[in-house]
Amino acid sequence: MLPSGTLLLRTPGRRVVIRAQRRSLLLTVLLTAAASAVAAWSLTVGHYPLTAADVLRVLAGGGTLIEYDVVVSDRLPRVLTGLCTGAAFAISGAILQRIATNPLVSPEIIGINAGASLGALVVSVLLGGSGLGLVGGALAGAFAAMALILLVATKDGLDGYRLVLVGIGVTAMLTSAIAFILTRANVYQAHTAALWLTGSLANRDWTHVGFGLAALGIVAAPLIVFARSLPLLELGDELANSLSGRRGPHRITLIVIAATAAALATAAAGPIAFVALVAPQIVRRLLAERGAGLAPAAAAGALLVVSADLAARRLFPAELPVGVVTALLGAPVLVYLLARATRIGHAG
Repeated sequence: MLPSGTLLLRTPGRRVVIRAQRRSLLLTVLLTAAASAVAAWSLTVGHYPLTAADVLRVLAGGGTLIEYDVVVSDRLPRVLTGLCTGAAFAISGAILQRIATNPLVSPEIIGINAGASLGALVVSVLLGGSGLGLVGGALAGAFAAMALILLVATKDGLDGYRLVLVGIGVTAMLTSAIAFILTRANVYQAHTAALWLTGSLANRDWTHVGFGLAALGIVAAPLIVFARSLPLLELGDELANSLSGRRGPHRITLIVIAATAAALATAAAGPIAFVALVAPQIVRRLLAERGAGLAPAAAAGALLVVSADLAARRLFPAELPVGVVTALLGAPVLVYLLARATRIGHAG
């Protein structure tokens, strides 16, 4: 007899038991359905309006040349990039928040996104690279920033609030370096880089979709193995050490996974603000749990980005970068979390 909430998968010659909370699974399905619905709606709206039937006809191989260009070359890459990057940022934020046991920890707060942005700008502006070079620069920058933060912040063990404070300092340093690089760029490069640094899904193509899919594909396999360590790591260093001697390697691996997801998402759409911070908190409150599950957090991140992008295109006189809208939504959440942390600190 299997416990309630346990899924049993049978394969030839063996069986695999996967424990999953029903509420978490249901929330993942609902958020994924909502994200898919918003994505489908996004394919129909724009300067060249289409009906749902028109979009389906184009995706089935029909439609006019103009409709094909609008759907397949313009809107579909934009929507898919939004879904993938939103999920990747949310996974990164959920992992970091659970490891640090601090809701304020996310890749944009502690400097991973700034490191990825700096690395990508060095490649694109100073070296004139693009494509895989841009991805390599983003990964190198993210890992360098993460290594610096961990070197300083984990001297006497991992403390969530010290990690935030050190990360804010590193972010400020990296932001200054980004500003310096922009002063060395020509007008066209500076304008393009400034738009990208805001976080934008405009003019995405299938290369960017590839970056987004890579962000999810590369982290999926190791997460299947290492995500089961998150509940143990949330217990704190002392208790985790007593229960398992492999806490250190698992923690470092999960941090590398989080940095990789954030770096590839940044390479695809720029450092879209606050998605990694907000999406896990939404899931945490909907499930009334201490830590956000990675699957529902990913679905919430995808929904947040495609919804913000649709709003950026339709609710303002001129189209805004998606990062502006996510910042408008995320900044109040950050203020709330800071105020709540202050109240808890005073109460303690």
